[in-house]
This record gives sequence, structure tokens and C-alpha cells, in this order.
Amino acid sequence: MSSPPHVLVTGAGTGIGRAIAHRLARGGARVSILARTEGNLRDTASEIQALGAAAVFVAPCDVQDPIAVDRAVAAAAQALGPYTAVVAAAGVGGANHPGELDRFDTIIATNLRGTYSTFRAVLRHLRPGPEARHLVAISSILARIGVGGYTGYCASKAGIMGMVRAFAHELAPENVQVNSVCPGWVETDMAWAGIGGMARAMNVDRDEAYRIAMSAVPLGRMSQPEHVAGLVAWLLSPDATGVTGQGLDMNNGAWMG
Repeated sequence: MSSPPHVLVTGAGTGIGRAIAHRLARGGARVSILARTEGNLRDTASEIQALGAAAVFVAPCDVQDPIAVDRAVAAAAQALGPYTAVVAAAGVGGANHPGELDRFDTIIATNLRGTYSTFRAVLRHLRPGPEARHLVAISSILARIGVGGYTGYCASKAGIMGMVRAFAHELAPENVQVNSVCPGWVETDMAWAGIGGMARAMNVDRDEAYRIAMSAVPLGRMSQPEHVAGLVAWLLSPDATGVTGQGLDMNNGAWMG
């Protein structure tokens, strides 16, 4: 009988990353979780142990630091064995503005370079085939559309999609599938911070800002982190055999390609 899959999830302390760790744990996977805030990681670890994870490894790590990523990924592989998959969910959001407070470099370093560093580190510790292995990155609807003031975020998420396509070509001979998920509004702290920013900019309360935001969404609602986790779980399953180099959209109809 084969051993349970070992999946690394970055950004697992909160939001989408935490929901993905929960979903993998319920499936009995061995789960290694990375995030910057150790307290959040410990909370996630306790939750996924209770949900049935075969094993859990915790590694506080800022994905902006490729050396720290290499060390954390190697330590998790040594503890729980080679990886069958990685889900790069670590990211930062928000606007960036020219001048002294320009966050462009920080956003790119976290969302794009951090995903690249994570993928490269995991590839050095990947379980041998011939079974499929998986690299999954969390992109965004803002890889599809532009939003004023969000040049860093849009560029980072569009860059992830280009990187995924290149990795998919590079790794196809080894039967490694590489994909991205592009959520729209998802009910997380990051999303509500965005709604709060809209409210301030429009001089309305948060409920009105939410109503305005959802008026542009055909289904009129945010997704839940668990919905994104379900799509990721499908990508890691045999049902997704042959799916590689893709950006899968979950945005309640806000963008239709």
C-alpha cells in the first residue's frame, strides 16, 4: 500500500491557504505548512491534526527569502518524505502607489518570486514518478483584468500564470502537472480589507461598498475559501489527469473568458 501523499502548502496560516490545508487533511494527506506568522501556523496545525492529517510539519518562513524557503522545504521533506505536490498560496494584496510608499517590489517578491522559489525548492525534493506530481499556484482574477492602483498585484498574478505555463512545458516529460487557480472575490481578511479600502475611497460604509462590488459579479457573492480548496483538491486528484498549464477561474462570473 502506497504512503499518503505529502503536500506542501504555503500561506497556510490564514484564508485560502488554511482552507487548502484543511481539505488535504480531511483526505488523510501528510501536510507541511509554511507561513510568516508562527502563531497562525500552530493554530492551523492543531486544526488539521484534528481533521485527520496523516502527519503535519510546521515551518515559519517568509517566501520573500529564497534561502529560508530552501531550508524550510528541505526540513519538511526530511521530516515527512518527498513531496507529491505543492500549493503556493502565500501572497500579499493591496494597492501600490508611486513614491516613498510604493509596494511594487514587495508584492512582486512575495507573490511572484516567492512562488517561483517555492516551486524550485520543492522540485529538489519531489517523489519519483511515474505517478503524476503537482505544482499549483494561487493566482487571481486580476491576472485577467486590470485595476487602477494595483499594478504590482496585477503584474504578480499575471506573472504567475506565465510562469505556470513555462513550468508545465518544462516538467511535462516527468509527468508533473502545473496549474494555477484564479479566484475572484473570496471571503478572507484580505478581501474585506479591499472592501474597506473601497468604502473609504467612495466615502460610503462597508456594507454599501460590498453591495457595489458584488453588483459587478453575476452570481452576486464572494466565494468561500473552502470552494477554492475544493478546486485545488480536484487538480491534485486523478480526475484532473491531463490538466496542465492551465489557469482555472472561480469568480462567480465576474470574468468570463
